[in-house]
Amino acid sequence: MLVYLFFAVGLGLLLLGGEWLVRGAVGLAKSLHIPPLIIGLTIVAFGTSAPELIVSLRAALGGNGGLSLGNVVGSNIANVLLVLGLPALLSPIICHGVGMRTNVSILVLATVLFMFMVSFGSLTRLDGIILVGVLIAFLVFQFFQARSQKEMQKQIAAAEEIDSAPQNLLVTAAFLVAGFVALPVAAELTVQSAVTIAEIWEVPDHIIGLTIVAIGTSLPELATAIMAARAKSTSVLLGSLIGSNFFNLAAILGITAIVVPIPASDHILDFDIWVMAGATLLLVLLATMRLTIGKVLGAAMFGSFLLYLVATVSL
Repeated sequence: MLVYLFFAVGLGLLLLGGEWLVRGAVGLAKSLHIPPLIIGLTIVAFGTSAPELIVSLRAALGGNGGLSLGNVVGSNIANVLLVLGLPALLSPIICHGVGMRTNVSILVLATVLFMFMVSFGSLTRLDGIILVGVLIAFLVFQFFQARSQKEMQKQIAAAEEIDSAPQNLLVTAAFLVAGFVALPVAAELTVQSAVTIAEIWEVPDHIIGLTIVAIGTSLPELATAIMAARAKSTSVLLGSLIGSNFFNLAAILGITAIVVPIPASDHILDFDIWVMAGATLLLVLLATMRLTIGKVLGAAMFGSFLLYLVATVSL
C-alpha cells in the first residue's frame, strides 16, 4: 500500500511544484519588467507544462519510454474528453474566442506531424528537433499575433492570472527554489511508484502512463475548468486546452526525444493515438462551429472518456 501513497504524494508535489515554479518565474519576469504578453506566451506556458515535462524526461531516461509517451497521449485525450466534458455538467462551456480557429489548425498540424513521426515505431532525436522547431515557430507567430490584437492580450492575461504573481523578490526566489526542488523529487516519486504499480498489476508501463499518470498531470486543467464552470466563466477554457495539447506534443515530446529517443508500443500505435486524433477532431468541430458544450454533450464526452479507460486497460 505504501507505493500508492508515494504515487499520490508524487502527483501532489508535481502539481504544487508546477504552481510554485510558474508563480516564481512570473514574479521574476515582472520584476525585470518583461511585458505580460511575453510572460503569458512563454514562461507561463512552459511552466504549466513542467510537471508533464519532468515526468516524461525522468521516465524516458529511466528506460520507461512507454510511460513517457503514454503520459502525453493520455493527457491530450483527458484534456478534451474529461476536462471539457465533466465541467459541462455544471455549466455550459462556450467554444469561441479570438484566434481560436487558427490555433486549433496549428494543433491539428502538430498532431498529424506527431502521428506520422511515431508511426515508424519511435520518436527520434531528429523528430524532437523538428517538433521543437514547430514550437518556436508557433511562439513567434503567437507573439506577433497577440501584439497586434489587444483583445488577445487581455485573454492571455486573464487566463494565466499574471497579476497573482508575487511582487517581493524574496518571495519570488522562494517560489523558484521550491519549484525547482519539488519537481525532480516529485518526478522520481511518481515515475518509480508508477512503474512499481505497473509491475504489481502486471500491466505495461504505457498503460499506467495513459491512465493514472495522464489523469494526474491533467488535474490542474480539470480543477481550473471546474472552477470556471462554477463561476460561469468558461469562454477561455477551450483556447487554453488547445494550447496545452499543442505544448504536450511540441514541447514535452520534442524536448524529451532530443534527450533520449522514445519508443512507441503497439498499443499506442494501434489504438491510443487514434483516440487522440478523434479527440483533436472534436476540438476542431467545437472551435470552427463555435458550439456550446451543454450537459448532453458533456455527459457524452465524459462517458466516452470512461469507456476509453476501460478499453485501454482491457486491450
